[in-house]
Amino acid sequence: MTASTASPAAPAARAIVVMGVAGCGKTSVGEVLALALGWPFIEGDAHHAPASIAKMQAGQPLTDEDRWGWLDRLGALLAGQAPVVLSCSALKRAYRDRLRGACPSLAFVFLEIDKPLALTRVAARAAGHIFPASLVDSQFATLEPPTGEPGVVTVPAALPVAEQVRQALAALAQEAPHAPDTSKASETSMAPPAPQDNQETAP
Repeated sequence: MTASTASPAAPAARAIVVMGVAGCGKTSVGEVLALALGWPFIEGDAHHAPASIAKMQAGQPLTDEDRWGWLDRLGALLAGQAPVVLSCSALKRAYRDRLRGACPSLAFVFLEIDKPLALTRVAARAAGHIFPASLVDSQFATLEPPTGEPGVVTVPAALPVAEQVRQALAALAQEAPHAPDTSKASETSMAPPAPQDNQETAP
């Protein structure tokens, strides 16, 4: 999607998840995106269970079972605080659908990064960070890229933060939020308009 030079319109989504592997810059981009929108920002890592934090600090990757409760907590925050921006790795389609189920009017900004740059960034973090560089490989192994999923825009994580936010806002303004399976509106918004029906509404 090509970003326009004009100020982007407000996104149709009522909540936005900034997602990707460790080191992609979810917090940095999420904070600036939230500021640009005038929305609150939620740091997803702050809501991990203490046992999960200890596990990561010990260099052990989290399992699906470790993540379900965390995702449910984040889903409740999204539903209760929208409009809001959340940082969350959301590595698997099942994780993203869990969040969509809690907050149907949800969009994702996928910060795409290669492994060498992610490793460099994570290794440069303060020693006390909950996520060590040794776990970066497991993040890439778990990642199911959201390419082709509705309500997802992709931004290169190597760009400066301000440019990532500019591109994300421009792309989000053109995206309809995704409601899982039950939303006919999202299906019709992606279909070409019928020539005899001029009843388009803004996303």
